[in-house]
Amino acid sequence: MSDWQHLDQTYLFPTVRRLPVTIAAAENNWLIDTEGKRYLDLFTGLAVNILGHSHPHLMKALDEQGHRFLHISNLFLNPPAIRLAQRLVQNTVGTGRVYFGNSGAEATEAAIKLVHKWSVKHAPDKKGIVVMKNSFHGRTLGALKLTRQPGVYQDYPLIDYPVYEVEANQPEELVRVCEEARPAAILVEPILGSGGIIPLTEEYLQTIQQICQSKEMLFLVDEIQTGLGRTGTLFAYQAYSLKPDLILFGKGIGGGLPLSGIIAGEKLQNEFRPGDHGTTFAPSPLSAALGNAVLDVLLEQGMLEQGKKTAGLLWSRLHELKETFPTLIKNIRGRGMMIGIRTNLSPEALQSLQKNLMEDGILVNITAGTVMRLLPPLTLTEEEIDTLMNALNKHLQARKQ
Repeated sequence: MSDWQHLDQTYLFPTVRRLPVTIAAAENNWLIDTEGKRYLDLFTGLAVNILGHSHPHLMKALDEQGHRFLHISNLFLNPPAIRLAQRLVQNTVGTGRVYFGNSGAEATEAAIKLVHKWSVKHAPDKKGIVVMKNSFHGRTLGALKLTRQPGVYQDYPLIDYPVYEVEANQPEELVRVCEEARPAAILVEPILGSGGIIPLTEEYLQTIQQICQSKEMLFLVDEIQTGLGRTGTLFAYQAYSLKPDLILFGKGIGGGLPLSGIIAGEKLQNEFRPGDHGTTFAPSPLSAALGNAVLDVLLEQGMLEQGKKTAGLLWSRLHELKETFPTLIKNIRGRGMMIGIRTNLSPEALQSLQKNLMEDGILVNITAGTVMRLLPPLTLTEEEIDTLMNALNKHLQARKQ
């Protein structure tokens, strides 16, 4: 055990099973440990570092805003945050407003409050929110009730509002629940992330939108992990011509610093009034400045399109891998740079494969027990794809029956 591991175990709660890698530095798409070993980072901070590490445009924004001011009260006008909110609205709902928070869970909490205020005022006969089985929307007590993973919600106290759990991509069940329970809203991740990289089909998403329109319910999309270019469009819902009433965002928006929020369309844009919600640190001027820099790179410097092209190459190589190892790989799910390799390996065997890759200098995540989750940066290179594929080929070949 290293000194850092000993200190970590002594002074920090063990709420996460950490990998035995102590990070000292990062460069482009690589992490560097205290021994100087380099690791290709396919975690990207769990979908945060969409542009890799220390992207020059982000570092320039960090320096410029850092020399202006780091924090002010939200009682004052905050130019970086105002500009970021304007750009988010204009690139999504067209007309609407933004509320900023610090984390994905805070975005979910804000959404719960907003849905409640809307339903009390406009639809008092409708209560509660429909979510997908195995969805993940955060760990704070309000968000926890919307997160449908028993290992996460456990036996913690539950906030007293109705939540209806349905199976993803099963429209008949969704229609029945909405008929019988009369919920106020449906909240979905376009691709269930922690639940195993399970994409909702276009047909199912269109069904959700139709139900919400016909029954005058709210359509909410959780884009905390799928957003900011990860799936090939700025937000995943935009690939299907959907018009949600509320968009939750986070992770990649702050360029590596804490920032999240909700984008409310016309139906919800006037529901929050002074005193209804708030936080000390958001919107952070520094995080907002980096958020604007992220949008610069994605929308004005071509990284959104470049990342989409690179993702196409990665998917092609992964499908070749599946053809080579059909007994080890069940399927490959997701979109863009959000990929789940569903394996026939046991959880223990997949953890062993993860360890082998780590020894080769490649960091990958495991979710839902048997799914290898890849969350590469849009800045991934063809050479780095080769590095990943060569390592996967080697280690899967060793496990081939």
